[in-house]
Amino acid sequence: QVQPVESGGGLVQAGDSLRLSCAASGRTFGRTFDSYRMGWFRQAPGKGREFVAAISWGSTDYADSVKGRFTISRDNAKNTVYLQMNSLNHEDTAVYYCASDVPPYRSSLYEFDYWGQGTQVTVSS
Repeated sequence: QVQPVESGGGLVQAGDSLRLSCAASGRTFGRTFDSYRMGWFRQAPGKGREFVAAISWGSTDYADSVKGRFTISRDNAKNTVYLQMNSLNHEDTAVYYCASDVPPYRSSLYEFDYWGQGTQVTVSS
């Protein structure tokens, strides 16, 4: 199965930290996980899908709203990508989705091939 699977969501208070995990397929069309570009998106109630972060091989990109607070990382041996979220606030409340971009890569930073079902993150004030 190539669909990523997210976990680690929950209810926290403002200022707290949380780490999300995303387990991906080790092989897709002969490509291994280390070659996947991975990303995190989120969707808050009443809003559209928002880009959060992406990672390739140590190269990372972040939305301005999370830069300095969130860190995306990956463990290729475990076929897993993480999103460490610090200094959470109420505006971070959303369903967080993990996505993978399997080579040949998409032409845009915001385009991915496979999407997970999401994990809920709720931050109380």
